[in-house]
Amino acid sequence: MPPTDALAGHLAPRLDHETIAAGLATLAATADHRVRVHAGPPARCQCQHHRSTYTRGEIDVFPAGISDEWHQSDVSSALIVQLTPTLVRRAAEDLGLDPDRAELPPRHQFRDPQIEHIAWALEAERVAGSPCGPVFAETLGLALAVRLLGPLAAPPPRPPRGLTAQQLRRVTDYIEANLDRDLSLATIADIAGISASHLKTLFRRSLGQPVHTYVIHRRVERARALLLRGRMPASEVALAAGFSHQSHMTRCMRRVLGVTPSTLTRAPSD
Repeated sequence: MPPTDALAGHLAPRLDHETIAAGLATLAATADHRVRVHAGPPARCQCQHHRSTYTRGEIDVFPAGISDEWHQSDVSSALIVQLTPTLVRRAAEDLGLDPDRAELPPRHQFRDPQIEHIAWALEAERVAGSPCGPVFAETLGLALAVRLLGPLAAPPPRPPRGLTAQQLRRVTDYIEANLDRDLSLATIADIAGISASHLKTLFRRSLGQPVHTYVIHRRVERARALLLRGRMPASEVALAAGFSHQSHMTRCMRRVLGVTPSTLTRAPSD
């Protein structure tokens, strides 16, 4: 089944909803790694001589190139999170693993609260129309890949307290100069000269908020300045500030500033 949607971004996973009818079920091999999170009522199945019942939140991991076959006694519904080999290689590099040797082992019917939380967060972001942008989806995708590879890695060395002054200036200058474009977590990490995983940690330590939150706040501030200037309609301001559309700008502005664009432009200037 082709993916029903994708969260744009170089490191972002792709999402799909899978419903399997009762009877023989087959899973064809693909080029992507797949994480399957059971999302429906309990469903009984049998694989060779093993019988089991899947409940909501139980997880299967199918590495790239793996096919499978089993018998489904009940209709089964699941959220499928697809991770590209590029994403998994990037996560392996961040963990200090050899990306040519780091492989995701197949796993079946296990529970992991962190993996489940990431999967539902990705789905909520997709359903909401990706209001947090590609950087948020990429952050979740990388966190998922790191979690899956984590048991293969030795404990990483403790990272420094935060970004250096030079790194922070390069990163914030780059974000400010590219607010009207699709910003990628991987590209921002390259600007800082560190891995994407370390960027997430060090950026938060330096500025007290995640990268994607900082980007949204800067876009809101740019939109606020442009609206108060009064030279552009709100629809053009939204695009100039990097929002996907005017409604997206309105939602973010209400969340950050507590006011809508129309309220802001009606208010008397200081």
